[in-house]
Amino acid sequence: MPPVNIREISIRSRVMEVLRQVIDPELGINIVDMGLIYSVQIDEDAREIHVSLTLSTKGCPMGAAISGGVENTLKLHFADYSQTVSIVWEPAWSPQFISENGQKQLER
Repeated sequence: MPPVNIREISIRSRVMEVLRQVIDPELGINIVDMGLIYSVQIDEDAREIHVSLTLSTKGCPMGAAISGGVENTLKLHFADYSQTVSIVWEPAWSPQFISENGQKQLER
């Protein structure tokens, strides 16, 4: 197992926090609490951030807006890193992926 890089863990936590600013336009809650973020990988040496996310459906009309929102938010908060955003379809998103916080937001 490779050694744990505390700095990468810290950056990953900050990435997840700033991605809460990206709102799913259909449900009105952030994409982190929606469970749309599948992975965040940090390469500190190369100064790269890679985010894999999904959408609620393959034909989601807001896909470009959501992925663009992720890219813009990362550029704003992590200007000294390059960013890559990939949309993936496995596993397929399910409402079960919505966090407890997201569920509370939907109940309002």
